[in-house]
Amino acid sequence: MPNIQIFGRNKCQDTRAAIRFFRERRIAFQFIDLDQKGLSRGELESVGRAVGLENLLDTQGREYQRQNLKYMKFDLAEALLENPKLLKIPIVRNGRMAAIGSQPERWRAWLEAE
Repeated sequence: MPNIQIFGRNKCQDTRAAIRFFRERRIAFQFIDLDQKGLSRGELESVGRAVGLENLLDTQGREYQRQNLKYMKFDLAEALLENPKLLKIPIVRNGRMAAIGSQPERWRAWLEAE
């Protein structure tokens, strides 16, 4: 049985698509709304190991532009923990595996492997 967690925002179209994907297949999941609660340090480390910490930073996002981070040196992990709006979403986690963004083909592969 998969252990699915979806980190995202209710207003995000890709997050809603991830939720719909698992609901349609009647797969239980836990949704974490990043507008209410960010990732814990442990969750960030786990997802970072699966996909690479640098891949979690949304360099095209409004918050990245607003903070002008392109020209600054900063601790990536601390920045992501302090400001979840810097994360690419949705982050879909299945145990030690994770995927960023809308990746239904990867999610399907997880389910078929169970």
